[in-house]
Amino acid sequence: MNAMNYFGLLDYIFMGGYLLILLGMGFYLKRLASRSLENYICGGRHIPWWMMGVSGMANFLDLAGTAVIISFLFMIGPRGLFVEFRGGAVLILPFMMLWAGKWHRRSGCLTLAEWNIFRFGDNWGGRFAQQMIVISVILFTIGMLAYLIIGAGIFLSMFLPFSPMACSIGLIGLATFYNMISGFYGVVYTDLFQSSIIIAAVIYISIKAFGITDSAEQISAVAQQVTGTADWISGMPRWTVDMPKGYEAYRPLMAIMGLYLVRTIFFGAGSGGDQRYFGARNDRECGMLSLFWTVLMTLRWPMMIGIAVLGLFAVHNLLPNHDAVAQASQLIQAHYPGTEGQAWDALISGLSHNPASYPAELIDQLKTLLGTDQFSGKLQLLSSQGTINPEKILPAVLLISVGEGMRGILVIALVAAALSTFGSTVNLTTGMIVNDLYKKWIRPKASTRELIFASWASVAILVIAGFFFSVTLKNINDIWGWLMMGLQSAILVPMFLRFYWWRFNGGGYAFGCLGGLVATIIQRAIAPELNEGWQFVITLAGGLAGAIIGTYTTQPTDPEVLKNFYLKTRPFGIWGKLKQQLPEEERIKVSKEHSRDLISVPFALLWQITMFLLPMLALIKNWKGSIITFVLWLIGGIGLWFFWYRHLPKTNFYED
Repeated sequence: MNAMNYFGLLDYIFMGGYLLILLGMGFYLKRLASRSLENYICGGRHIPWWMMGVSGMANFLDLAGTAVIISFLFMIGPRGLFVEFRGGAVLILPFMMLWAGKWHRRSGCLTLAEWNIFRFGDNWGGRFAQQMIVISVILFTIGMLAYLIIGAGIFLSMFLPFSPMACSIGLIGLATFYNMISGFYGVVYTDLFQSSIIIAAVIYISIKAFGITDSAEQISAVAQQVTGTADWISGMPRWTVDMPKGYEAYRPLMAIMGLYLVRTIFFGAGSGGDQRYFGARNDRECGMLSLFWTVLMTLRWPMMIGIAVLGLFAVHNLLPNHDAVAQASQLIQAHYPGTEGQAWDALISGLSHNPASYPAELIDQLKTLLGTDQFSGKLQLLSSQGTINPEKILPAVLLISVGEGMRGILVIALVAAALSTFGSTVNLTTGMIVNDLYKKWIRPKASTRELIFASWASVAILVIAGFFFSVTLKNINDIWGWLMMGLQSAILVPMFLRFYWWRFNGGGYAFGCLGGLVATIIQRAIAPELNEGWQFVITLAGGLAGAIIGTYTTQPTDPEVLKNFYLKTRPFGIWGKLKQQLPEEERIKVSKEHSRDLISVPFALLWQITMFLLPMLALIKNWKGSIITFVLWLIGGIGLWFFWYRHLPKTNFYED
């Protein structure tokens, strides 16, 4: 099918209606967002918890990340979930639900950078820490935008007769305009609207994939032929798995999973600086929005495994001859030697949509190898490695397996996911730039109108920087791995220690961020091909060294600042002297809260992991695995209810 006539009239009606509603909401919400900086950054703390939970789900269900996860599910089945312990399985949510979210809310701050002043004091150390987290978040946001730009380009270029970069410019341009005018109100209310579209897509894909075969054995047989993976339908982790060219680093699955889990536990224990927690009204809402957020994230997994299953059958029917795939890739490389990464994606897009612009001999030979039926769709699946490109499975399924009418809705759902992630990411960073950089250091007496304009300029600068960075990257898995194991891990040590060690100060935080960032940027510049394990080790070492050196070479935090922080936040960790200042009744209450939170961690992790795994196993009809997973999910859920949920307060644990 030619991409020019891929969409029918009904598809265009749905997509046009979506754009009109989106822009209409943006202009309407502009009035609310412009009332004050607090309204723009975190919705004035008036947004209900369940809406923020829906918004969190929509934020985490991003287009590029969905394509990456589907690629691993396509290659190794439900076990792909374990690869995404690095980030896609969102295992930081239990920690934000149990304590990290409420600890941030208790500060009364607007942003994570402002929180650093609350923790370290408004002095040299606190201000240094404040600016370092702003710089860290800016760099991470630029990386995230580059990641979204590449993912959006790969996805849309399969449907539209434009290069991946041109498609990215169009989508990100729309997202930039919308988020510049609507702020956090736009993020939350748009996410609510877009979530209904996402749920419709989940239902459709799940039903279609479930009905494609009568048994798990049929799926397993097709998967064996297409991917070479034995026991594709299993949800049990294995020591090693078979991986295609370009993904060999993921063969030691258990070791990779363990590394990712350790990293996620430490990062999760230091997380929670999301705008949704600063915008929550009390401790209970922090827990409830996280719980709802986690439950809604379950919807993502049956949709993704469904697309992976549809992808298996599409590839099996379209390209049963693996040798032809390898030969076609070699033929293209012979005409355009050395082409890979984004250049390969742009070349394949051009060959598919504008074959007349390329040598007729090449096009004729490719049609001989691949066949003329659905030639464009087949061509789009080729990787520069001579294999099926797993990152193209998502758009390929929509291109080949979905009927007219639903195509437009599914494309809208995935575009909506991209816009939601863009909105939340940019809103968080813009809030820091305006509140903690522009207002604090450049224009302390700036009017609300001026601050809103400054936020618009910040959005534009971030997007432009993201586009420049994106041209240096190979593919979405490459940048996703570095974002999680490199750039985000750069601040892991200071983000963790700020909660749990009284002696840790602003200097330690700032130098810890600086050490981690310098380490990961040097690694990326000198050895970009380094595997994710070594990326993590190098970055962690830089952050730890900087944190320790900074802590012991700068003045300790003012005791009164520490006391104020502890009495408001009530964290656990090494806070003995400060805890002793509480009345005995309060100490007992705090200790019970901490014990329940910590005991709940393994139950929350078990509950979440099995909740994601269960619908995938059921969809592929692995009934034995489904029953075992269901029992484990019940154990995790009962433990979570007994130790945590039934002890949630009506409002707050401490303040009236």
